[in-house]
Amino acid sequence: MVRLILDSAAGGYPVLIGSNLHRELRNVVTRLDPTGAAIVTDANVRPWAQRVAKAIKRAGLKTAIHVLPEGERSKSMAELERILTFLERQRIDRGGCVIAVGGGTVGDVAGLAAAMWQRGVRLVAVPTTLLAMVDSSIGGKTGVNGRRSKNAIGAFWQPSAVVSDLAAIETLPTASYRDAFAEVVKYAVAMDRGLFDLLQRNAPRLVDRDASMLERVVFRCVAAKALVVAKDERDRGPRAILNYGHTAGHALEAATGFRVSHGRAVAFGMRVSARIALAMDLCSKRLVEVQDELLDGFGLPDRPPSADPDRVLAAIALDKKARRGKVAWVMPRRIGHAEIGHAVPGALVRRVVTRSLA
Repeated sequence: MVRLILDSAAGGYPVLIGSNLHRELRNVVTRLDPTGAAIVTDANVRPWAQRVAKAIKRAGLKTAIHVLPEGERSKSMAELERILTFLERQRIDRGGCVIAVGGGTVGDVAGLAAAMWQRGVRLVAVPTTLLAMVDSSIGGKTGVNGRRSKNAIGAFWQPSAVVSDLAAIETLPTASYRDAFAEVVKYAVAMDRGLFDLLQRNAPRLVDRDASMLERVVFRCVAAKALVVAKDERDRGPRAILNYGHTAGHALEAATGFRVSHGRAVAFGMRVSARIALAMDLCSKRLVEVQDELLDGFGLPDRPPSADPDRVLAAIALDKKARRGKVAWVMPRRIGHAEIGHAVPGALVRRVVTRSLA
């Protein structure tokens, strides 16, 4: 097990990464000394949430479980309202905590509920997918989707602890597991050349879910994100680097009604961004090629998702990081280094997106 302490304006909080961490989770919750606890999970990982509940009960803390429908569509105002009703029914007061057990969808909507209930109660994140472990559980972003925009309604609410139990990954479906490597490759291309080299050398071991290698990769991703978030917790500047691949990726998700998985959408978005950067003479052709090779190696193929280019382009214009109607793109310059704030001619965006979906 490895343990990091992440900085935030509200104070530091621990991130634990390892296997079979139920005892450590119980200790984390015990140290928080909550007056009550409410678990939010989804139908896919309810058995894991029940294990979490059992571990907590051994510490003498009673809890109840609220189960969301599986999938991205649970990130809605309707499901948020149901969670708030659950917290009210469980009489969670300001000394209580919400425990989010699941992937990024659960973490986002449960985190927003924790931020809103009683004007903010503590949150413990127990991510059960690799995608959530390396990305969404870190940094304090919570939210639900608007009718046309992803994550349009939300709040910054840092967790009190994150417990990433790699044992949960063992039962993930292959597609869901490999999906996460889009975010891992994002860190490598945009921020961490050493991670890129590690992925190139060890892709087969990671595809086979080698626990020791996964621990190293999750650690590097968390450390990379933590450094950025510590500088820009409210996402007003440098944190935009984490948006690499997400401008076109989020647009693809919204344009397809979230039928395209997040990982595949981000992989598509990185391919689009790299090709735009190449056309603008910001990066080399070799960068595009090695990024493609690494994404292919993790089962994130370049076969275009079925989507209407006009809908994707319209969704790009609604990007939540746009200012005065202008979208700021994150562009890769070399492996391990990307730049934020690039303006891209609309005609070029249309050409690359249309070709990428052809």
